[in-house]
Amino acid sequence: MNDSPNPASEPRGAHQEAPHSPLIDLDLVALAPATDPERKRPGVKRVLNGERANLILFSFAPGQTLPDHKAAHPITVQAIRGEVKFTCGEKTVTLSPGNMVHLPAYTVHSVAAPQPDVNLDSPAQQADAQPALMLLTMLTG
Repeated sequence: MNDSPNPASEPRGAHQEAPHSPLIDLDLVALAPATDPERKRPGVKRVLNGERANLILFSFAPGQTLPDHKAAHPITVQAIRGEVKFTCGEKTVTLSPGNMVHLPAYTVHSVAAPQPDVNLDSPAQQADAQPALMLLTMLTG
């Protein structure tokens, strides 16, 4: 019997430190979902279905939104890269790396990626522009 993890079965950017170890190392930038700037909605990918918590990544191109919706569990939301506007009721918070919000279950909220302040005319500017990356932690237990 071979107890070593099968690297082919792990998502790109996810590493289990040792067989049977409780530690899972996630490179959230490497795990980021693709986003299509032609679509209205961001790319989305569940990167961990853990014990009492799920981690879900969203990649937002400028102008993409998640209109009013609610989660069935309490959530925390934070920016990993770039900025997104997080709105709940009358309050809007700009999430950038280092900021986080928390909401109870069934609280209506929305998220939007702002348009850039400058025109990205050159190919170099377009290549440097990366989608905003947002991490949602759903607290399921």
